[in-house]
Amino acid sequence: MDMKPIGPMMREHRLIERMIAAMRRELERIDDSGETDPVFVESAVDFFRTYGDRTHHGKEEEIYFRDLANKDLEPGLRKTMEELIEEHVYARGKVRALREANERYASGERDALGEITSLLADLVEFYPVHIEKEDKRFFFPTQEYFSREEQALMLAEFERFDAQMIHSKYMEVVSRYEEL
Repeated sequence: MDMKPIGPMMREHRLIERMIAAMRRELERIDDSGETDPVFVESAVDFFRTYGDRTHHGKEEEIYFRDLANKDLEPGLRKTMEELIEEHVYARGKVRALREANERYASGERDALGEITSLLADLVEFYPVHIEKEDKRFFFPTQEYFSREEQALMLAEFERFDAQMIHSKYMEVVSRYEEL
């Protein structure tokens, strides 16, 4: 059976779910100890910025949704696609706020813990619902809008997109250090 473009995106969802489980464990640890591990939170932020948003949402928005926008989508699917894009914006905002709260906490501002806890909980609650919407209510019906050739071209574009991610990430890291 041929690989469809939704296959790689759904595989990426499984890894995101594993990070969500780790975040859930961190919330339990915070509840038990009254503190968080800023290194863990920084790693979670990096994961969601690089993998969840730039890599995964990037493929969705810059390739899959872009190509779907040119199709005569059933209105309910078009509305769902617009909601998904809005949800990506929501997640970006939560991750940005989490990074900022974690920086404050790591620099000694212990009252940022409440904000960290709230933001982690928001993301832990948000992502499973978002993923289920994409996996079960959006990806399967929308793949039918693409021919086999279009799907093959999209998969090749996904591969090129992924190949650029590591370079993009570390160019950003070096640029940040050059500014210091």
